[in-house]
Amino acid sequence: MCAGGSHDQGVSAAYDLILDWHPKVVLRVDHRTARGEVVDYTLVLLLATSEGTETIRVYDSAHGYNEMHRYTSDAGKQSGVRFHSGSLGEGMRMAISNVERGFEEMIEGWRG
Repeated sequence: MCAGGSHDQGVSAAYDLILDWHPKVVLRVDHRTARGEVVDYTLVLLLATSEGTETIRVYDSAHGYNEMHRYTSDAGKQSGVRFHSGSLGEGMRMAISNVERGFEEMIEGWRG
């Protein structure tokens, strides 16, 4: 943050976690913090296929709470469901952990 900048503006960070190389599976993490607390986040589980990059699952705080959207190969994005009742930071950390442990099952669910 620049000198004299407001601490209320928050800090944004974005990065990709490579979970598997073949097939290539990536968890894209984008979040914003203010005063050390997560105030907004989006996590997207992506799979590289011969047709392109497919979205498998999305976790986000777009509505102010921890929400998860499943995707399927034939029907696309499904309705969101709350997955954690705690803070956004707790929800984001839980979602990252869930994806790291269960991305293979999530991909199988996407395939149907």
